[in-house]
Amino acid sequence: MTNFRFVPVMPHPLLKPFVEKMWVFESDGRLPELEKKLIVPNANFKLGFGYRNGIVSRLGDKTFVLGENKLQLSGLIDCPVILDPLHDTPTGTIGIEFNPLGAYRFFHLPYTEVKNQILELPDVMGNRAEHLRLQLAEADTVGLKLQLLQNFLIKQLEKTAADPIFDYCINRISDSKGLVTVAQLEKEIGYSSRWLHLKFSALLGTGPKNFSEIIRFKQFYEPFSCGARSQSLKEQIYHHYHDQSHFLRAFKRFTGSTPTDLQNSLNELGTKAFTI
Repeated sequence: MTNFRFVPVMPHPLLKPFVEKMWVFESDGRLPELEKKLIVPNANFKLGFGYRNGIVSRLGDKTFVLGENKLQLSGLIDCPVILDPLHDTPTGTIGIEFNPLGAYRFFHLPYTEVKNQILELPDVMGNRAEHLRLQLAEADTVGLKLQLLQNFLIKQLEKTAADPIFDYCINRISDSKGLVTVAQLEKEIGYSSRWLHLKFSALLGTGPKNFSEIIRFKQFYEPFSCGARSQSLKEQIYHHYHDQSHFLRAFKRFTGSTPTDLQNSLNELGTKAFTI
């Protein structure tokens, strides 16, 4: 059995409002064939640096490779992802997950074009990102690599102001656990659904309805992945979904599986990644 672990890292205080998770992933090699290796969408953008070996990510029929000493950014992902180390050798990766308020504060990208894409950061940011990548490759320790990444992000943060209406809507959807409707948001902020969709697309890469669906499913999947009791999960279903068929469609969309099949399979990687 391959040993692997996620080591959580506390973000710098200036980054904490925008960074939901920071971690170091280490593995002895590829994961067993029986391990599902499934990562479920959580609405976070992800910045990854592979300092040893690399990671292969599969999104449907698309494959992305985070090679050794490469720096990649994942746009908003709303489909299941399968991960595994690139080679059957020891692996080390740093990951930073930006909450939905965070990505636009650090990166200036065509977000609808990077949705469900994993891109080399220097390809979209140019020389600044390439200089960072080279610094990371030359840094002797994981601690120094983390420091360099955070220093870069703090400088990026200084260049962008907050968008208060967008931030309000993101917080409103998150606080409601994905249950607030677009019509309710229209009334609260005084802007049309079309304006909202354009704003979300520009700063997140998807519309408010799709974002709400990810947040809603997240409320169910987190206890599910941790082995919550079936009765508790049934109550969650009817609190967040119209009926069982509505829930099953969402489950299939975000996991590519049925609840029974996933519950009976081994997905230790996905569970640890979701609950870091």
